[in-house]
Amino acid sequence: MDKELYIIRHGETDLNKQGIIQGRGIDSDLNDTGRAQAAGFYEMYKDIPFEKVYTSELKRTQQTVQRFIDAGIPWEKQAGLDELAWGEWEGKQTSELAIGAFKDITEKWQAGDYDAHFKGGESPNDVAIRLKETMELIKSRTGEKLILICMHGRALRLLMCLLTNKPLSDMYDFPHQNTGLYKLQLSGDQFTILETNNTNHIK
Repeated sequence: MDKELYIIRHGETDLNKQGIIQGRGIDSDLNDTGRAQAAGFYEMYKDIPFEKVYTSELKRTQQTVQRFIDAGIPWEKQAGLDELAWGEWEGKQTSELAIGAFKDITEKWQAGDYDAHFKGGESPNDVAIRLKETMELIKSRTGEKLILICMHGRALRLLMCLLTNKPLSDMYDFPHQNTGLYKLQLSGDQFTILETNNTNHIK
């Protein structure tokens, strides 16, 4: 085994709760539920000897793993871990119009059109490029064996496709809840998923 990665989605925000579309351009804070989820995750995993914490540049990911950072684990922000940018839909309430627009674009993605995107937003291919760059950087740091990564739902789904050599259209095979954990092992160039969306810490 070369590395073990614990990859979690950020905790809940008020915008999550209210059904408002976030994405890369909305830098929201955790709400009380999100902070409780983060605390539960820390309590369950605080004795894991993580050597590095990576987050996106959005504060909801940092806030989710702040206790690990405060405990002295080296921390680094990586823009490559940011959420997919939903462009013109960011900050808008979920509505029948939004549901229809998202249905249309996700159907394009599932049909293999990974360049489809909303106006002002990113496509799965755009996000895949930056995710690959970030993962190559993490893989190159051979001294970091046990790593905690906090990121975002859609980007996490795309990352799981990349790490398991699945087409991006399989992104819906990877469920995610707030602070749900994906645990992976890297041996050579092969990633193996050991745990999928584990939420035992919030049950």
